[in-house]
Amino acid sequence: MASMISTPTLGYFSMRRSKGCNNMKGASFSCGVKAMRVEKPLEELYNVRVERKVSPERLTQLGVSKWSVWKTGKCKLPWDWQVDQLVYIEEGEVRVVPEGSEQFMRFVAGDLVRYPKWFEADLYFNDFYQERYSFRAYGDDY
Repeated sequence: MASMISTPTLGYFSMRRSKGCNNMKGASFSCGVKAMRVEKPLEELYNVRVERKVSPERLTQLGVSKWSVWKTGKCKLPWDWQVDQLVYIEEGEVRVVPEGSEQFMRFVAGDLVRYPKWFEADLYFNDFYQERYSFRAYGDDY
């Protein structure tokens, strides 16, 4: 009876040769190849899109000055998005910790962030924070 050996699949990986394997003349089988797991950025994993240092022309194109304003001080806020939301951060910073994660995304003044529908996270504000926001219909581009 044949047996099968199974190993975990590495979605993204890079290969690195062990030290001392640069000279391939008379290659030795003691030179190994190490596979390293490369993590995707949290923004990609959770489908959060961000544009950094958005130009005034881009803000005008989106009509950001007409969006609603939201402000807060230092606090932690659990949040879940029922619809896509586009946010332009005018002042301060926010750390976004996705539900079930120990890592965070950091967004600062000048960032334009699109949070997807059904995304859940804890938001951490260390000081005064102000944003303009707009809710988006499914499929709206920004």
